[in-house]
Amino acid sequence: MTKSDFIHIISEVKAEVIRFSPYRLTLVGPHKIQKVLFADACASAIFISGHNNKPKGSIQKERDRTISARDNKKNQTQINEDIMADEVRLIDEEGVMRGIVSIDEALALAEEADLDLVNISPNADPPVCKILDYGKYRYEQQKKEKNAKKNQHVTEIKEIRLSASIEDHDIEVKAKAASKFLQDGDKVKVSLRFRGRERDYTQLGFDAMKRFADMVADYGVIEKEPKMEGRRMNMFLAPKKDKK
Repeated sequence: MTKSDFIHIISEVKAEVIRFSPYRLTLVGPHKIQKVLFADACASAIFISGHNNKPKGSIQKERDRTISARDNKKNQTQINEDIMADEVRLIDEEGVMRGIVSIDEALALAEEADLDLVNISPNADPPVCKILDYGKYRYEQQKKEKNAKKNQHVTEIKEIRLSASIEDHDIEVKAKAASKFLQDGDKVKVSLRFRGRERDYTQLGFDAMKRFADMVADYGVIEKEPKMEGRRMNMFLAPKKDKK
């Protein structure tokens, strides 16, 4: 069967050929949209002829549904027949840049290599596609995502409590603990509660806070200066970016 014969059969069953090329056809029948290789065209004609009782507007509706489905897949990896571009910038299975080729030529080369055509840069114009083993590619992508998630550090706020009359040894122990938190990438809330008449001597609290900040200065910086909140004074320290 020649291409012209096939087009004639398609028109007889009220179907439409949206895209025609040496490698594949995109067929819209009254019942569904189907992409086929030209070698399988006759089978597609039989399928379409069995579903010719749909209303006139069904072809447009099917097109709209296809466009909607394509938009929903924007964030998913496009492979093989899901790639909608007419031309792509192709990288072959050896990593060699083949330049801009038609989608049909790219698909034929992928099939010849018994591999997949994967759209690795859909936002480029034209999109960049590579011939590779999609199963292996997806496995490596998932592995990278898993490792990135595993190495992600969720910043926590650790709390260190001081007193206005804290002893030297105690503040040193607490400063050591705070330094460890800061090295791990966490923030530190330093709180100091005034008891009884200590509230009249807030300067002792400010002095203790400054002393504490100086002791951990190698690993952290003051994010929020000491501030009174009721009978409690609070200060926040953040890790230094150049310290691990």
